[in-house]
Amino acid sequence: MTDPMTERSADLDGFRQTVRSWLAENFPAALAHRPAPGPGVEEGAETDDARLWKTRMGEKGWGVPTWPARYGGGELSPAQARVLAEEMKAIGAQNPIGGMGVMMFGPTLLEYGNEDQKARHLPPIARGELRWCQGFSEPGAGSDLASLSTRAQDRGDHWLVNGQKIWTSGAHLADWCFCLVRTDTSKKHEGISFLLIDMKSPGVEARPILLIAGNSPFCETFFTDVKVPKENLVGPLNGGWTIAKRLLQHERSGLAGAAGAQRAQVKVPLPQLAKAYLGADEAGRIADLDLRQRIINYEMDLKAFQQTAERAALEARSNRGPSAATSIMKNAGSFLRRDGAELTVEIMGWQGLGWSGEAFSDDELAATRTLGSSKAGTIAGGSQEVQYNIIAKRILGLPDPISAAARQG
Repeated sequence: MTDPMTERSADLDGFRQTVRSWLAENFPAALAHRPAPGPGVEEGAETDDARLWKTRMGEKGWGVPTWPARYGGGELSPAQARVLAEEMKAIGAQNPIGGMGVMMFGPTLLEYGNEDQKARHLPPIARGELRWCQGFSEPGAGSDLASLSTRAQDRGDHWLVNGQKIWTSGAHLADWCFCLVRTDTSKKHEGISFLLIDMKSPGVEARPILLIAGNSPFCETFFTDVKVPKENLVGPLNGGWTIAKRLLQHERSGLAGAAGAQRAQVKVPLPQLAKAYLGADEAGRIADLDLRQRIINYEMDLKAFQQTAERAALEARSNRGPSAATSIMKNAGSFLRRDGAELTVEIMGWQGLGWSGEAFSDDELAATRTLGSSKAGTIAGGSQEVQYNIIAKRILGLPDPISAAARQG
């Protein structure tokens, strides 16, 4: 009698060969070991190879490998998706299908959207054709997101939206926005709805915000008498807070996973970088003993984090989605990005503080900007303090200190 485990292993081996053959025929070698373009890349700025690779992965459905085929996905099992990821990593291939549509909105819509919404919005995301942005935070509603005031009024055949969002990543480049709006002013959490807004609608304005790192990935976004079709409401009226909490779990999971690539702009490994700038001892080790120990500790923490993130991703797929543990991973990942950036600049010394000019290499200029952007990671996706509160309440089961104080009072 054939062992089922042996059969499954043989099936995966066969799939692995299929993946290798397809990648050999379709992946442009010029893109090997190059990071995929980020969400801030302007339309048309991609290379011909990058556009070809995105088209091929989109047609294959492997940009979102576990999504159902009817929505443009590859409909692979979790085990097959792992094989695909392993084979891509082996040849230095990056997934060209990404962004908020893949990381956050798509998985949330799969769970909460109706069939018409999924059929309309998911296939373009799977092909990398449309960009999405997130309309959550407001000038007066950041950590206390549920105090948001952007209003959507029922006007019979449409919603009329007025208000302002801030820190809207990529809003100036986005085609669509998944947005939290207030549809009931008499309640806080229970008065929020989840609405999809076409960014080309009259009355939508996105203004980029210049950051210390020299780029403008975030925007302040204004909605002035924006008409939104009724069918763009996701989930029940006033049921947006439940959907938002689920989406934020997906976001934190994605932000945590980015920690493994947090030094992608500076391609030289830290030990090699330290030897190049500071020298090596007679045994070929980093000359500075204290720095050597701190790099070792960092590399161990990073490796442990990467392995934990892989395990958490497997558990999320098995349990049909991420859990509150994403708050732990999000904090750990943001600290690792920060620590890696600070170590890089420390190693480079004053060469790591350049902003422009021929006196600095591309890696040195990238290190300066990475250091600046790494500071935002402890806030993006919910500040570290917000994550600690979630960990205390949802994982450790600790009482809410504010509620406890009120009861004692």
